[in-house]
This record gives sequence, C-alpha cells and structure tokens, in this order.
Amino acid sequence: NPPATPNMTTTTLVVGASGATGRHVVLQLLQQNQNVRAIARSKERLLNSLDEIVPESSSNSHIVSRLDVTEASLLDLTQDELEKAVRGCDAVVSCLGHNMTFKGLYTPPRRLVTDAAKRLCQAIEATTDQAPENPTKFILMGSDGVANPAGGDDKRRLSERVVLTLLRHLLPPHKDNELAAAYTSNVKSVQIEWTVVRPTDLINGEMTKYELFAKPQKGLFDGAKGGVTTRANVAKCMVDLIMTDALWNDWKFKMPVVHDFDGDVTCV
Repeated sequence: NPPATPNMTTTTLVVGASGATGRHVVLQLLQQNQNVRAIARSKERLLNSLDEIVPESSSNSHIVSRLDVTEASLLDLTQDELEKAVRGCDAVVSCLGHNMTFKGLYTPPRRLVTDAAKRLCQAIEATTDQAPENPTKFILMGSDGVANPAGGDDKRRLSERVVLTLLRHLLPPHKDNELAAAYTSNVKSVQIEWTVVRPTDLINGEMTKYELFAKPQKGLFDGAKGGVTTRANVAKCMVDLIMTDALWNDWKFKMPVVHDFDGDVTCV
C-alpha cells in the first residue's frame, strides 16, 4: 500500500461513523494525527466502538482531541447544518448503510444512502469558500454487487443477473446502493472529486494489505474462495485515498473494487 503524501494534515467528515466500517475510518484517521468530524446518533456509542477496535482509544487525549462529533441523524440536519459540517473539509466519507433487520431493510428511510450522498454533495457545492483548485474528495462506500453505471464491468452470468434483478425489487438497500452509485458517478462539479469504493465480501478482521481492481473479480456465488475484504482494510483503502495524492489521482472518478491482498494476484 502506498505511503501517505508527506506533511499532510487533513480534515475529514465521516458519516455512518459508528458503523462497522465507519468506526475504522475514524480511528485510522485519528491515529494518523488527522482531524475528524463525525455525524453519529450517539457520541458515546461512537467512542465505545473505537474502544472495541483499540481498547482505551476514547480515553487517549491525543486521539479524541481531534474528533468533533455532531449527534444527529444526517437526514435530520438542516441544509445550513450540513454546510457547516462540510465547510473546510478536505474529504467527506459516507459509510452509511441499512441495518440488517426487518425495520432497517423495509421501513423508511429507504433511500438513506442515496439521499445522504445527494445532500452531502449539495452541501459541498454550496460551500463557496472551497477553492475550485482544491476540490473536496467525496468517497462513497458501495459493494462489488453494484455495477459501474459507466460500464467497464464484465457481464455477469444469467443466473447472477436474475438474482440481482430480484434483489433490486425485493431488497430496498440494494436498489439504494445502486442509485447512490449512479448519482455519485454523475456528479460534475469543480468543487467535488469522487470515488465509489466497492469492497467484495465483508468480514471482520485485522488491518493488513489490500489490492484494488477496476472491476469485480468474482461471481456472486463464489463466496470466500473468490476473495474477501476486512472492514479494517476497506477503511485503510479510504484513508489512503484521502492521504495519498498519487493513489487518489489513480482512482478518482472511478469505482475501484477492494480485496484483501492475495500474494498470487497482481493489482489492476
């Protein structure tokens, strides 16, 4: 994985900050002496989630002194409040997702990820003091089950296309992720550069090495044998995109697929 751009200090807004992946993004940025703003329903829950990764993180003043938490649901914030949250940020990371419960899957907000992406991008564009020569990096977390709206992914097998069609109609979060990726990929603003990070099958585990691909590397039914990604490595990828200009320039306006590193495979 590439080294960070030297002497870089950033401010990043993370939404979905107390989620399974968002908490890793927050902690890894703080561990690299970066400033983090977070939108979370509960500051206490967010701090506890950091302690679950590295015990006593929340009592480490060198870490939490750079963390500014807004306790709220993002969609409940006013436009002025969102603009205040993004103003001065070098990057905005959305790790929002739906809870895997009946309520989370089938009750409002059914377009949580899409509506959040729209409102965040609109807030960034409305922040007129952000210089066009220094655009904000917008990073959306997706999945490799979501096709690149611009094309470039290999055509899936018929059985996979049938399953994806069913998911699109029967599982609202999948449709939400597709719409969010489609919206983000159509953002054309001098104030925003974007990428949609698409991890393959997510698992819990340690931060190690990862690799990026331009398109999915496995079928929907391949399971773990086709590759997995720890949430810590997805977060590492996002943090590297924020902190490493060369990596960002390689993947901005694209939808990279993330896998845990396999020494037998070459990054593409």
